[in-house]
Amino acid sequence: MDWKSIAEAILPYLRAFFVGGILCIIAQILIDKTKLTPARILVLYVVSGVFLGAVGVYEPLVKLAGAGASTPLTGFGYLISKGVKEAVAEKGLLGALTGPLTAAAGGTAAALVFGYLVALIAKGKAKD
Repeated sequence: MDWKSIAEAILPYLRAFFVGGILCIIAQILIDKTKLTPARILVLYVVSGVFLGAVGVYEPLVKLAGAGASTPLTGFGYLISKGVKEAVAEKGLLGALTGPLTAAAGGTAAALVFGYLVALIAKGKAKD
């Protein structure tokens, strides 16, 4: 295996790490430098993903960075906007209501199932 093929194999991981890291840095700066609560920052990230996905800016970022762009909450917002676009093209105005639900159903179901399984295994402790 030569160095060029090794670099080509590692490059997607570096792009994902870099883009995901930038999104995390932005969130940390918002937490440290503003009075926004973490919940509001999470909502801001989802809404930003919806907006950037709707105007067509987020899709090239997902193609470039893969999971570095699709895993954070901005990626969830992008997924919602993509689901709405596809459903409206297929079903008309009704697709605006059904699109986000069907686009995010797999990830939401997985989060619920895995959360429940962890709750069965782990013991929660009360904060003092």
